[in-house]
Amino acid sequence: MRSSTSHGRALATAGAAALAAVLALTATACGDDGSGAAGGKGDEGSGKGEIVFWDNNTAVRRDVWMEIIKDFEKKYPDIKVKYVGIPAASVQSKYDTAIQGGGLPDVGGVTGSMLAGIVSQNALEPVGDRVALSAALNGKLNTGMVESVKVAGGRDDLYTVPTSASNGVLYYRTDLFREAGLQAPTTWTKFYEAAAKLTDGAKNQFGYTIRGGAGSIAQALDAMYGQSGITSFWDRSRTKTTVNDPSNVRALEKYAGLYRKATPSADVNNDFTKMVAQWDSGRIGMMDHNLGSYKDHVKALGTDKFRGLPNPTTDSGTRVQVSNPVDGLGLFRSSGNKKAAWTFIEFAASHEANSKWNESAGAIPANTDAAKDPWIQKAEPTRLAAEALNSGSTKIVQLPYYLPDWNTISKTANEPAFQKVLLGKVSAKDFLDSLADQLDTAQAEWTKRNQ
Repeated sequence: MRSSTSHGRALATAGAAALAAVLALTATACGDDGSGAAGGKGDEGSGKGEIVFWDNNTAVRRDVWMEIIKDFEKKYPDIKVKYVGIPAASVQSKYDTAIQGGGLPDVGGVTGSMLAGIVSQNALEPVGDRVALSAALNGKLNTGMVESVKVAGGRDDLYTVPTSASNGVLYYRTDLFREAGLQAPTTWTKFYEAAAKLTDGAKNQFGYTIRGGAGSIAQALDAMYGQSGITSFWDRSRTKTTVNDPSNVRALEKYAGLYRKATPSADVNNDFTKMVAQWDSGRIGMMDHNLGSYKDHVKALGTDKFRGLPNPTTDSGTRVQVSNPVDGLGLFRSSGNKKAAWTFIEFAASHEANSKWNESAGAIPANTDAAKDPWIQKAEPTRLAAEALNSGSTKIVQLPYYLPDWNTISKTANEPAFQKVLLGKVSAKDFLDSLADQLDTAQAEWTKRNQ
């Protein structure tokens, strides 16, 4: 689970002025001292009163957060949580605007993909010491997720408390596969065979739905590295990216070649919500997304018409997937009531609340006690993803979330370019060469700053 600009140099977005005006109205409630995160150090506060919480994916997570907040306020009646829901597509720009103009929340959902940009602006409070002193969290957080958000932050400390991971999943219609006499798409060869065989344009039936709108780059990278078998995002010198390796170029050519041959033409503009809704309509054989949409599929199709598998393997049996950003909760530096804000974070990341949130989301819990709860065994895609993640046999290509420019490069600068690849206006090689140049430059700048 996948933001726009990542720091103060980010590209301007439409409506920013109006957004700043709205956010300014909340500055007092948020405890901002008016100087912005970079200048305002906030205060520990009394540990009582109101705190503001920004949910970074309100479209699909509001209900479960309201339950958790209700439970929290029952346990801590002296603390009130003001919930502010923000769509995933606009949360990064809202954070950037608030950092510059004031009005940050006390607590906010921060994914690994946007973490470095926010940390680089000194907007988040380091929380490593707080976790170490917490009886509820110390030793209770998945070590891999903790390490992932540490690396993503680009600094030595911990700047979010991890709450979940949502690995990539290949969902497929078991009923359609049975009718066509197809085997499960466990390898890339079987995947492409099924995409072709399940497509019947005359009947408006398609083998696959490809993500061409917002969030398309990470999905394309997952397909590329999964097919090529390359297991590192950088070469040995860590100065040159492998995205434009000839094997990746060939993989992207084949993958993008599915568009309009085995996919609906509308896919070129589809973000995840449109893609998921389209697949749930029942006329498409396969879809790549993550664990976050599992509940939507259950509601639309039941549990007997689909399955969710980890990435297909190569014919030799190697499974490679790109890292998915770990979701977490950040404590904002400008908060005037950090004590109460931390109490909320600690509660939300503890066993019961973390289990409740991840069961609703179909994601892998960061809390190790929550990860042992019975619901995971009943949610097959989550169980299989967790097993693949922890098996040691799956090779993970770590995306460079630590680069402050990562979101700008992977979204603003290249999502429109990828659409041109799908439409046949730009070759896969030219697209990946351009992407590689941008990444190599960003890596060089980051290395120079951190020497």
